Amino acid sequence: MRDGFIKAAAAAPDIKVADCISNTQEIIKKAKEMSGAGARIMVFPELCITGYTCQDLFWQETLLESAKEQLLKAAEELKDVEGLIFVGLPLVFRGKLYNTAAALCKGQILGIVPKTYLPNYGEFYEARHFTSGKNAEGFIELGGKPVPFGCHLLFTCEEMPELTVAAEICEDLWAPNPPSVKHAMSGASVIVNLSASDETVGKADYRRALVKGQSARLLCGYIYAAAGNGESTQDLVFGGQNLICEDGNLLAEAEMFQNQTVYGTLDLQKLRGERRRISTWEEEDSSCYTRVMFHLPKEETRIEKAFDPNPFVPACQGEREKRCDEILTIQAMGLKKRLEHTHCKTAVLGISGGLDSTLALLVTARAFDFLGLDRSHIIAVTMPCFGTTDRTYTNACEMTRRLGATLIEVDIKKAVLQHFQDIGQDFNNHDVTFENAQARERTQVIMDIANQKGGMVIGTGDLSELALGWATYNGDHMSMYGVNGSIPKTLVRHLVKYYADTCGEEGLSQILLDVLDTPVSPELLPPEDGQISQKTEDLVGPYELHDFFLNYVLRFHFSPSKIYRMAKIAFKDTYEDDVILKWLKKFYWRFFSQQFKRSCLPDGPKVGSVAVSPRGDLRMPSDACVRVWMDEIENLA
Repeated sequence: MRDGFIKAAAAAPDIKVADCISNTQEIIKKAKEMSGAGARIMVFPELCITGYTCQDLFWQETLLESAKEQLLKAAEELKDVEGLIFVGLPLVFRGKLYNTAAALCKGQILGIVPKTYLPNYGEFYEARHFTSGKNAEGFIELGGKPVPFGCHLLFTCEEMPELTVAAEICEDLWAPNPPSVKHAMSGASVIVNLSASDETVGKADYRRALVKGQSARLLCGYIYAAAGNGESTQDLVFGGQNLICEDGNLLAEAEMFQNQTVYGTLDLQKLRGERRRISTWEEEDSSCYTRVMFHLPKEETRIEKAFDPNPFVPACQGEREKRCDEILTIQAMGLKKRLEHTHCKTAVLGISGGLDSTLALLVTARAFDFLGLDRSHIIAVTMPCFGTTDRTYTNACEMTRRLGATLIEVDIKKAVLQHFQDIGQDFNNHDVTFENAQARERTQVIMDIANQKGGMVIGTGDLSELALGWATYNGDHMSMYGVNGSIPKTLVRHLVKYYADTCGEEGLSQILLDVLDTPVSPELLPPEDGQISQKTEDLVGPYELHDFFLNYVLRFHFSPSKIYRMAKIAFKDTYEDDVILKWLKKFYWRFFSQQFKRSCLPDGPKVGSVAVSPRGDLRMPSDACVRVWMDEIENLA
């Protein structure tokens, strides 16, 4: 439960139609198994105590009484199980029969939720037996105790108030206005669905999309338990497609026709933060709801879910390639509009042979293609200085030629040395002045060439560098349009790789692959034996770690302790815990101290869910103190 994590489970027990005793034994067995696995929310299918396919047997008093008796038995047998458990059964309320979900916790029946929408089309004839629960509200007596009955029940954990659970049943989700919409808008963070949706060709894909979509719309966790093997196959077959989703993401899915129990760890803190962040999310008046409290042990949920170490990069190659093409197009279209608006037909950028300038050149080439402009009007300026290596210089020059851009070389060594003489800088003192003077000279050169040519300076800096402040103020920090400003470093690599794989020119592809193989470096210090001596990741830390931190700091606003906990799982085979903690400290210190650089960023297109533009996603004072975050990190050590 710490950090908002809670483990959920959905199970399809092996049932026997109309055998309530056997079915309840299976439910008890499964519930104990799920609890033993750490699940604290457990959901079973629709009408699982009796079986969904009883048909006219639902009119039999014997069956209904047996179902009620077994519900009481299940509650008693599960009194020592820690968790909120939902089971389905038919119940009579005020003379009418309802298809219901019963919520159990530690021996108590907390409430009964009736199904609202009854399918009575195709293979379904529920209205023949059941009454809609839309207007059924009150108390039902079970085991000599009054139990809340109705569609407007919210089950809230005393120890974890952000865990508020509501139930709907099968067709309720398929209706135009599912009850879960009202549940969520009234405070439910988790929706459970007890279902008996049968299988037909293509239905599993539709059902999955439906559950994922509802969890996205409602910014909630959604646990869907489906009837499986054991139901009557007289006319229908049930697949047991248990699903657990969270905010549009599929956390777990059962193999079809296996009656498989699935588990997923929900992040309630994340859901709460998303609802708080999104201004169009508004909770409604929940006065029509009855809030039923329940208790769960205060424990640390064992996190068994995996956290992607590269949250900005799709793991699936096909999806990754599609994403890369889309991003390159967004970047290029942003630049295309800016060039059109300014009537500018020339673009100027510094080309170093590194990743970022390579990507900027590729994007600019695509923008020119969209405009129908000759690529020769792209002026790529190589500006060798003290740290430039033959490898990066050669790649920069050859890449420019193969793309059809115009190459200009301006050796800035003399200019920088003159500047050192003017300000009294010792050449042998390789301090920040030594480095930044080169970056600022390069920016001056390309700005002046742009003025000469009537061109626009294209910025090359990426999102990760901006987050860390790894840019020279009024140097490479500045441009007229920054095409890479919302591209994290881990994604830059894949964009360049995608271009190399799809450009159709072997020579250009080989150069791009060599750029990818070159250590990331600003090349501001003299090389050692002709090799790059200054490696960025040795100084600021691994970009894959920083991009992971960046995603959860800006996208989800998690605390340092939670991010550290997640990073240890994501990078357990890559970095020691103390290494992760070291760079987490570095990230927060640099992120706060370097905001002034981000406060005056040039324009540039947003391409993903995380960005640092002061005009868009990140409104942050430049003099904000990092103390409370650093105090939390220090306590982690």
